Amino acid sequence: MSRILIAGMGNILRLDDGFGVVVANRLQAQNNFPDNVKIIEVGIGGIHLVQELMAGFDALIIIDALERGSAPGTIHVLEATVPSLAEWNEGQRADFLADMHYATPNKAMILSKALHVLPPRVFIVGCQALEANELGIGLSAPVERATTETIRHIENIVARLNEKFQEQEREQL
Repeated sequence: MSRILIAGMGNILRLDDGFGVVVANRLQAQNNFPDNVKIIEVGIGGIHLVQELMAGFDALIIIDALERGSAPGTIHVLEATVPSLAEWNEGQRADFLADMHYATPNKAMILSKALHVLPPRVFIVGCQALEANELGIGLSAPVERATTETIRHIENIVARLNEKFQEQEREQL
């Protein structure tokens, strides 16, 4: 059976930046997904995400706060395109590889791709933050309101992916 990893990223000590972690924790508490779905929260430890992906997954959904210039609380569902380290010059690769935390989703995905563990389908479900640079705990009102809709988006993505995986499995028979 095809496997899906849902990963919440962010820093819960920086207000709305904790959005991905909050949503992942709520998804874990609800436990509404089939057995082929694993939900984790990696906080700011993108290297943990890379290590999880080494177990082998067919799709990845990352939940995170985003800066897209939209109104706070706006949800963005993106299918990620991940650049290849092989296309970078030596200096760019050296700078990238010097970072051992890979705290941003982009860096974790690039490293995962370089290690050949990035699933073929990668989605980012993000929310425009109101305040993600100041210290504090808790989500702003518009970002808190967006958590419920975000969960629905993730449930829909998982359902569509599982339908597609089932179709592919039937075609292989």
